[in-house]
Amino acid sequence: MIKKISPDRKSLKKFTQFQIDLYKGNDCYVPPLLTDDIDTLDPKVNPAFDFCDAAYFMAYRNGKPVGRIAAIINRQVNNATGAKDARFGFVDFIDDTSVSEELFHAAEEWARSKGMKRIIGPLGFTDLDHEGMLVEGFDELGTMATIYNYPYYNDHIKKLGYTKEADWVEFVMEVPDGIPEKYNRIADIVKKKFNLRVLKFKSRKEIKEKYGRALFHLVNEAYRNLYQYSPLTERQIDYYIKIYLGLLNLDLVTLVVDKNDKLVGIGISMPSMSRALQKSGGKMFPLGWVHLLKGLKGKNDRVDLLLVAVAPDYQNKGVNALLFQDLIPHYIRLGYKFAESNPELETNAKVQGQWEYFNHRQHRRRRSYKKSL
Repeated sequence: MIKKISPDRKSLKKFTQFQIDLYKGNDCYVPPLLTDDIDTLDPKVNPAFDFCDAAYFMAYRNGKPVGRIAAIINRQVNNATGAKDARFGFVDFIDDTSVSEELFHAAEEWARSKGMKRIIGPLGFTDLDHEGMLVEGFDELGTMATIYNYPYYNDHIKKLGYTKEADWVEFVMEVPDGIPEKYNRIADIVKKKFNLRVLKFKSRKEIKEKYGRALFHLVNEAYRNLYQYSPLTERQIDYYIKIYLGLLNLDLVTLVVDKNDKLVGIGISMPSMSRALQKSGGKMFPLGWVHLLKGLKGKNDRVDLLLVAVAPDYQNKGVNALLFQDLIPHYIRLGYKFAESNPELETNAKVQGQWEYFNHRQHRRRRSYKKSL
């Protein structure tokens, strides 16, 4: 039986908790922080609802939840592309094709009722939400920024008539003992040629005030032509500044500015929170915060490259080398052995080229699917 879920906090908690329960005991699955996912799904909290519509469905059997799915329409992206696309996301289900069929049917029917002609996903409201169904790397530990799913998901969705829309690939790099010589050479040339410099901050308040908004504006510039990118609005920027910038380890945040102090590049890393989130079970209380604090402050051998963005006028000019010339010594000092790239479109050869100077391997692949309605 399929039920449309009311977007109140109590119902959204059950919607989110289903995923955590489904993967209990799976050593590769990393749960979301429950309150973060609830906030994302809550129309009263998430400013993406200024331009998005959504409906949530859960499947039940004998009174117990056996699946969930969100259907989303991002009007901002549709207006820019001229498409009539719906998205599906936040999707999980037991290994039963009757369950997945009913869930996707509910999402598709809702999309049709809104005049949509196609459905794609898994995608969230914007690019800062989880996206892409895992198709390779099921035995690799996930990250807090990505989806983990069982292998059978892909079999189910293909049986329902969905086909490949786009792929992302992910890499894990070994942190070197020192800055690669070529990176050093390129970084020094770029600094002199374009009169650029690296900025570091010791105060989160200072970085918020001086470059908080500029940081997200740069992301909009750098990512605007990427697949299904939804530019962040001013309300979204305010929201993300409030909830994210306060968590950063400032040693792992590198800004590059020009001679006029205009931001042209950013590199933001964070200690891997994967094991900490697993131990917390996705909950802050009663003791989840202890595990999360240890993840942020304690010993860790893995760092997540959350965000790398370079202004369009400076792309392919070596600014990335400047970012990593600053970050690598911090990685070494903090004891990181491995760095996670997080998802990159498989067609984005420019981004993937920056890893050639490191020992690396592609360890995960994820996919968005499409279906005409």
